[in-house]
This record gives sequence, structure tokens and C-alpha cells, in this order.
Amino acid sequence: MNVELLLRFVHIAAAAIWVGGMFFAYVCLRPAAAELLEPPPRLRLWRAVLARFLGWVWVTVILIGVTGMVRFGQAGSAAPPNWHVMMGSGLLMFAIFVYVYTVPFAALRHSVDAEDWAQAGVALGRIRQAVGWNLLLGLLTICVATLGAALG
Repeated sequence: MNVELLLRFVHIAAAAIWVGGMFFAYVCLRPAAAELLEPPPRLRLWRAVLARFLGWVWVTVILIGVTGMVRFGQAGSAAPPNWHVMMGSGLLMFAIFVYVYTVPFAALRHSVDAEDWAQAGVALGRIRQAVGWNLLLGLLTICVATLGAALG
């Protein structure tokens, strides 16, 4: 098997899981949960969903990072300019993810467990804002990845 193709597949599949999951959560699940559930069950749902999803995001972040660095290392100074942009946006996305996981998601877990629904709502609002930015960055990164050569 061609190692380059395998690296590319793993990189793209991991990005699809991460960005696709954010799209689903932000555009589909969030409005449906807000429409159908009162705060306590809605916040419990988000705690459970995010615990599962963010665990998978750790896996995707590691896979994207490793495959990206290997491919970047193989290309060396011949790496296309759009790869540099992808590296920068990927690092920013990773930083936002680490923030979400360590600050508002930790607060959401604690608040839901304590049944402090007001604070859980504040934490979920912070997660929503950060995920919105990360979703936008993810979609822009996909644009740079696919159209980058044509754009510059």
C-alpha cells in the first residue's frame, strides 16, 4: 500500500469526523435540543454528547497532527503555501479545542453533576461560541486544502 495515500486518507477522514461532528452538533442537534427539551434534560444531554464527541476529537486531533507533520516533513521546503495555512489554522483549531475541553466543558460537567443549571447554561453558551469559531475555521481550512493550489 502507498504510505502517502494512507496518510492522506487518515488525515482527511479525521478532519471529516471532527468538522462534520461540529456541524451536526451546531446546526442540527443544538436547535432541536433547545426546541424540544427543558434545561435540565437538555444540559444532561449535552454533557453526555460532548463527553463522547470530545473523546473522539482527541483521537482526530492526534491523527491530524501526526499525519500532517509526517506529510509536511516529507515535503520539506517544497510544501505548498496552502499547507502552511492549513498548519496555522489547524494549530488555532487545536488551541480552541483544548480551551473548550479544559475550561467550559469542565465547568459544564461540574455544573450538571451539581445540578446548577444556570452555570451549566453559561458553560454551554461558551462551548457554543467556541465551536462556532472552530467550525468556521474548519470549513475555511477545507477550502484552503482543496482550493489552495488554485487560489495562490
